[in-house]
Amino acid sequence: MRVAVLASGSGTILEAMIKGDIPITFVLTDRECFATEIAMRHGIDHALVERESFDKDFNRTSYTIKIRDALLDREIDLVAMAGFGTILEQPIYETYGNNVLNTHPSLLPSFPGWNAVEDAMKYGVKVTGCTVHVATKKVDAGPILAQEAVQVSPDDSVETLHERIKTVERRLYLETVRDIMKEGQVVIPTQRKNLT
Repeated sequence: MRVAVLASGSGTILEAMIKGDIPITFVLTDRECFATEIAMRHGIDHALVERESFDKDFNRTSYTIKIRDALLDREIDLVAMAGFGTILEQPIYETYGNNVLNTHPSLLPSFPGWNAVEDAMKYGVKVTGCTVHVATKKVDAGPILAQEAVQVSPDDSVETLHERIKTVERRLYLETVRDIMKEGQVVIPTQRKNLT
């Protein structure tokens, strides 16, 4: 499978995948960021499809089509969003179906959205975690592929908890992508029926 990583920041998940021997074919970023430097250092094809507006005039569909076309040009099979800061529109999901993955710092469906760690702490949970899921047009709502719990310590701050979640997230995402590559496809776990 030809794997692409979409990133917007430090590239720690990208780096973990490279070190874990996931053969990344392409890295795409939506802004200047360190993930580009990581791709360059490892000789991976990369492109900046810059998001030029963060205002209401942003044409999300047109932007998504640019990204989708860049992926199609490189014959990408599996798209792994790794801290990608732009929500994408329907064209990418129409083209790639279940082959767009995302990771989220909570045990979905609890605490979707951008402030998941902060929201979990405000709610007072004792356990949170991370989720690897199929990305869909509805944010953080796609089928769950893998989850792992992380205990919340009484002395945690948002930052310390998020760092512990990121450590688990990097490993869990890598394991999930590796499993998908072995299977040759994304396998959605079937929901268990309650037999009582």
